[in-house]
Amino acid sequence: MPPSQPPLVLASASPRRRALLEQLGIPLRVDPAHLDENVRAGEAAERYVERLAREKAEAVQARHPNATVLGADTSVVVDGVVLGKPGSEDEALSMLRRLSGRTHEVMTAVAVAGVGARCVTAEVSFTAATDAALRWYVSTGEPLDKAGAYAVQGIGGFLVERIEGSHSAVVGLPLVETLALLREAGYRLPWEQR
Repeated sequence: MPPSQPPLVLASASPRRRALLEQLGIPLRVDPAHLDENVRAGEAAERYVERLAREKAEAVQARHPNATVLGADTSVVVDGVVLGKPGSEDEALSMLRRLSGRTHEVMTAVAVAGVGARCVTAEVSFTAATDAALRWYVSTGEPLDKAGAYAVQGIGGFLVERIEGSHSAVVGLPLVETLALLREAGYRLPWEQR
């Protein structure tokens, strides 16, 4: 039996991030960071998501000094503008109208406290949806806690025509980059513990 290792703590309340890690057999604890997630004046989208991922990991590391702490952040970017989580149904509908029939970027950054951060960008193309379809989707409630007002792995998948790049990054956690950072931190993955 290999020696035990410090636990992995996910500095995010995202059930999607948790599920992606758990499907790989990685045991974890969830302890979300609660930070100001506003974009700073003049801050580029990639720098913004990397900063938030890093700040989340560092904030939670302070509460779990012996753990490996993983933070992440995802933003939808269209026309150079970061679309965060909508604050209302009207804002969700406005975001979806803006994305309809167009290609946008989804940027997800992942960070391990004390190790570093990586950002992965994927391009997502939306079908040209009718206003009735968008209104119906907003009425499901799913868009209200999602960056850019949609979930590719949920009902919102009906809007997505094509993804170029990492599917797991669009869901909220780029797995290849996450595993590389965990290895860099000295965290042994389940298949490395036998």
